[in-house]
Amino acid sequence: MSANAVPSGNTLVVARRRKRSLANSKWPVLILFLPPALLLFTVLVILPMGEAAWYSFYNWNGYGSPTQWVGWRNYQLIFRNSAFTQALINNGLIVLASLCVQVPLALWLATMISSRIKGALFFRLIFFLPYVLADVAAGMIWRFVYDGDFGLVAGIAHFIGVQPPFWLADRDLAMYAILGVIVWKYFGFHMMLFIAGLQAIDKSVLEAADIDGATGFQKFRLVTLPLLGSTVRLSVFFAVVGSLQLFDMIMPLTGGGPSNSTQTMVTFLYNFGVTRMQVGFGSAVGVVLFVICVTLAFSYKRVFMRND
Repeated sequence: MSANAVPSGNTLVVARRRKRSLANSKWPVLILFLPPALLLFTVLVILPMGEAAWYSFYNWNGYGSPTQWVGWRNYQLIFRNSAFTQALINNGLIVLASLCVQVPLALWLATMISSRIKGALFFRLIFFLPYVLADVAAGMIWRFVYDGDFGLVAGIAHFIGVQPPFWLADRDLAMYAILGVIVWKYFGFHMMLFIAGLQAIDKSVLEAADIDGATGFQKFRLVTLPLLGSTVRLSVFFAVVGSLQLFDMIMPLTGGGPSNSTQTMVTFLYNFGVTRMQVGFGSAVGVVLFVICVTLAFSYKRVFMRND
């Protein structure tokens, strides 16, 4: 049959029957697997979210049933709290460090390791190892490293003959010390994403660029980076959403201190809501965090990832 030939009536009938049979074959799978998934999602996600939104309008300590209705007062207290303002600033710093340091570092290392160099698998393992480590364990390790009395930083300071610093106890430096740990901890995840994207690029495209006389930087800027576009957008998405939810790393390092200088939105929720038995206020913080995360996630996906 030529390219311009019109399909016969029998061919169209067979195609429609095949399409109908495929659609009918999906119904048993949907009936079998969709109800349990919907039930779990409703019980574990939808209902707790609805309860948190309802409790946010009460002054409640978590015991008994909430009775003291306060309306929007909890939300007003959130935005009047200077610690929450500092938490928003710190989350912005984490997002900025992730986008300007963590993701570019991961992309650079991925381009270095993805080539067939000696020991590439070893370097992949070493760079990915921090991500495998539990966040709490990583925080405890780095708290010892930063310790100005007995830690690694103190040992180096004594070796070179200077006064050891106490970075985690310094209100102006503690957040920057945490940013260094965050970059160290998570860049390996983004690096593996970029390595997977680089391996999916057709080698003939890069060979054609070599034949045309393109330099290494020109190949990266004009060929590799555009072909990695979807992977870069996905990596940025994970970096932003993960930065807004950071908790496990902060608590063993500083617990949000000193003087609330390293609070994030999640540690603020824990320190000012859960530990102080102000469940209504903490629920309001959770609702605000949920709205921020959902708004950013859906806006980003709609604007930058609509074709991915």
